Amino acid sequence: MPDDEHQYNDSNRAFLQVFMAKGALTLKEAKPILARIFSAHGRCPLDHFKSHRKKTDFSLLVEGTETVETDVTEADLLSYVAAANDAISFFDLEIRSMLSQTDHTRIWALVNTTSDPMTQLATTHSADEISYLKRLLDAMFETYNTPRQEVMAVTAMQAVRLHKNPSESQANSTQNGGTTQGSAGKGLTMADAERTLELFVEEGWFEKSHNGFFTLSPRALMELKHYLINTYNGPNDEEDGEDEERVEKIKNCHACRELITVGQRCPVRECTVRVHDMCTQNLFRALRERKCPTCKTEWVGENYVGERVVTTTEAWLKGRRRSKSGAKTNGTQQRMRRQVDEAEDEEQEQETRSAGF
Repeated sequence: MPDDEHQYNDSNRAFLQVFMAKGALTLKEAKPILARIFSAHGRCPLDHFKSHRKKTDFSLLVEGTETVETDVTEADLLSYVAAANDAISFFDLEIRSMLSQTDHTRIWALVNTTSDPMTQLATTHSADEISYLKRLLDAMFETYNTPRQEVMAVTAMQAVRLHKNPSESQANSTQNGGTTQGSAGKGLTMADAERTLELFVEEGWFEKSHNGFFTLSPRALMELKHYLINTYNGPNDEEDGEDEERVEKIKNCHACRELITVGQRCPVRECTVRVHDMCTQNLFRALRERKCPTCKTEWVGENYVGERVVTTTEAWLKGRRRSKSGAKTNGTQQRMRRQVDEAEDEEQEQETRSAGF
């Protein structure tokens, strides 16, 4: 980028406008966007500018200069992110980044640094939809997040079953005399719940896996980090003394220290060590042994966090085999029906021709 790289201009505004519309970007997604911005505003990528600035005295800001996405680097993206953050910091907004829990792709997302995420959602969603989102989070991080099974995900069927608000007796449970937040309405219909779930995916709050499980997206983890910790991490319910143990349903990866909802866990159930799949190699290389860094138990890599808690069980695999077998049988039956129909049509045509029609 040229000497005026620190001046906020129309190219920076264009980048921020696109970013706010999308909510989150990877480098791969940002490259064509920046390439078009560079081309439209006559700018050049950092590497291109640095390689030419000693060879010429005139500006490289040539109107109509075409930039291809392969010329755009991560340094260009970081430069525009930094400029955007300077501009939006007055509005309590910030573009933050984290690594994907599955493939370590870095993801940048626009987050609010002060406002309650639920308050933010109130501008675009109804009270019943926000209440539904809270029930989904409760299911992910309470119901399906136990010491025995840390799934932290829900299937479509489990999600749709949460369409109604809790019963009146549950809704009126109080804390210091106040009612539970977001439990005033009747809830959603099942059709509305399905639509709202799809909308949360489109908006980037949830991700849907190929096995049909819904989990929080990287953007949501960044946005909801403090909310999740404050809501689901607390003192042990069995003790009220000062020596009580803190319940940690929301944990960090032992290697990268980011939130973990997909990865591996220590074989010892009481141990709190959790590691992202992509972090295990570097962790155990540094430790020079494949053992839990806390309790020293042999790390077998077959104890999971996330949907694999369910999808690696024999019951799940057997159900999948039955489903595939059923689908195959249905497909065979459909083909047989088509063949019968075709044979009947051909027979009718022959009869018609024989009758002289």
